[in-house]
Amino acid sequence: MARQIFVTTALPYANGPFHIGHIMEYIQADIWVRFQRMQGHTLHFVGADDAHGAPIMLKAEEQGIPPQELVRRIAADRPRYLTGFHLSFDHWYTTDSAENTELSQEIYRRLQAAGLIYQKRVEQFYDPVKGMFLPDRYIKGECPSCHSKDQYGDACEVCSSVYAPTDLIEPYSTLSGARPELRSSEHFFFRLSDPQCVAFLAAWLDAPGRLQVQVVNKAREWLTGQGEQRLGDWDISRDAPYFGIPIPDAPGKYFYVWLDAPVGYLAALKSYFDSGQARARGEPRSFAEFLAAPDTEQIHFIGKDIIYFHTLFWPAMLRFAGPPFRVPDHVYVHGFINVSGEKMSKSRGTGISPLRYLELGMNAEWLRYYLAAKLNASVEDLDFNPEDFLARINSDLVGKYVNIASRAANFISRHFGGRLRYAEEESLRAQAGQLAARVAELYAGREFARAMREVMAEADRINQQFDARQPWLLAKEPARHGELQEVCSRALYGFKLLTVLLAPVLPQVAARAARELFGHPADFTWADAAQLPRSVGPYRHLLQRVEARQLEALLSGEPDRTAAPAPPAGTPTPATLSIDEFRRVDLRVARILSAEAAAGSDKLLRLTVDLGSEQRTIFAGIKGVYDPAALVGRLTVVVANLAPRKMKFGTSEGMVLAASGAGAGLYLLEPDAGAQPGMRIS
Repeated sequence: MARQIFVTTALPYANGPFHIGHIMEYIQADIWVRFQRMQGHTLHFVGADDAHGAPIMLKAEEQGIPPQELVRRIAADRPRYLTGFHLSFDHWYTTDSAENTELSQEIYRRLQAAGLIYQKRVEQFYDPVKGMFLPDRYIKGECPSCHSKDQYGDACEVCSSVYAPTDLIEPYSTLSGARPELRSSEHFFFRLSDPQCVAFLAAWLDAPGRLQVQVVNKAREWLTGQGEQRLGDWDISRDAPYFGIPIPDAPGKYFYVWLDAPVGYLAALKSYFDSGQARARGEPRSFAEFLAAPDTEQIHFIGKDIIYFHTLFWPAMLRFAGPPFRVPDHVYVHGFINVSGEKMSKSRGTGISPLRYLELGMNAEWLRYYLAAKLNASVEDLDFNPEDFLARINSDLVGKYVNIASRAANFISRHFGGRLRYAEEESLRAQAGQLAARVAELYAGREFARAMREVMAEADRINQQFDARQPWLLAKEPARHGELQEVCSRALYGFKLLTVLLAPVLPQVAARAARELFGHPADFTWADAAQLPRSVGPYRHLLQRVEARQLEALLSGEPDRTAAPAPPAGTPTPATLSIDEFRRVDLRVARILSAEAAAGSDKLLRLTVDLGSEQRTIFAGIKGVYDPAALVGRLTVVVANLAPRKMKFGTSEGMVLAASGAGAGLYLLEPDAGAQPGMRIS
């Protein structure tokens, strides 16, 4: 029976680009989702940006823009990652939405009606200069335990002591430097310690298979009052100024971001259903009907740092809010990703930028396979090791897997017109079915590393059998060409089998192999593992090897050479120029009238811009950064007196200006409101 599954990943905070931890989690979830789809199940896979909270409000204020504009700019950059790493989300949304406001306030009202919301006064530090209550991370001072200076308001990074901000010696605001004042304010609390909540959570945690054992044990520590962090009532409110969702009938009060962020899962699903996308994919029910249906499964993939919220607050909120809201069926938790045995650190140069990975032209499926070969169903951390990465991709994917097709297909094309022939077909199908069943069980249980070992062990067996029959010698003896055809046919069926089994990990390679090599009209399903192909097309190279220089560039932080790099710290500044020299550059405001991908280019968009008195065509290297549709109507800045440049795609009649730096990101310049096309910038 087909399953109906709603899947999410943790929501990334919308104040910066994706990091490698995000991409690891999305790839893990995507592999599982793709596998389930291949089984014939219906998956609704949604994600969203976590858009609220003080950090976003303050960063936007620093940049002189509204928080909504900061979130919009961050969101505009997301598609290049999602598409670049072949992530099959059905819908990507934001928590700063009408749907999230509606659902968060509805859940709050229901909890209030159930008697699980109460108010009490809370004392906390207030910045008299900024005019706001300070979150713990915006307060620093001297540690009360070891007396180290400049420690945060919740924990000491030197001695690891945990304390309240009011325990700090000589505290100060990191926003203004002012000494904070202790003030009281009325806060709203969710009564998580209520006996009915505790009883529900105890039963929910005990459900077999719902959570990993390590996660259950940790959640039980909090629930039963063991360990350092204990279960308590949850402060769900923040005072203005705050970027978030207003609490109904409470002027100046907002939901704490951790209340509305997980509701963002449901808001993204609602937007997906209300937009008609779910119906277009064959789901006839409404959002509420789907969510309330007994056959619906709700599954979350998260990191181990947010277990507390997802195994206590979130299920309790949903349970006592009542139908159509449902508690999660599973919360799948993973560990962190380290680099060469070290925690990722930008300052130590041990981080990996997903954007740089793509800009360097590194194949996304290399990373997908490498992570799959490391991931399992536990909560343990995994390590990205460049030497191991190089060896696994070049040895496993190229040397073992792709090598089968490249050798066997050439013999079949040259000598047999692409026709395949088998002896003992039933035996081949039976062996394939047994392997597919073993690998399916491992995928379903998120034991991806074991699945990859099974696949590569089969690749070894196929290669060994192929080499043992020495087809290069059989090809020289026409009398033995029947044997040659059978040997190569078995190898190619083995390659097809491996391709089906690897399709959740290598979707693009699998799609190409299905279409080009086996003439398959659609992407493979799991059932295709048992279907023997009858012919093959000419082999075209499916996968390149990794080069050591690519990994060196990735890990060294070398910027993308297609964009002008920011000068390194400490290097001389560019030579000065006179005002007359500067005036030679004709900078104009332009409105983008149309934008489309330049045919045959991986990086260029063809823009038509309005300069007031004329229209021009400009080719801009921003294809991987901006959605063309989102650019139409925007104002930007162009160099209007640049000599036209003839390219194979056409003639570019100017240059669009964008900002970039040593880190990830490329940002089009945008004039302030009121600027008109053709205005000169001086």
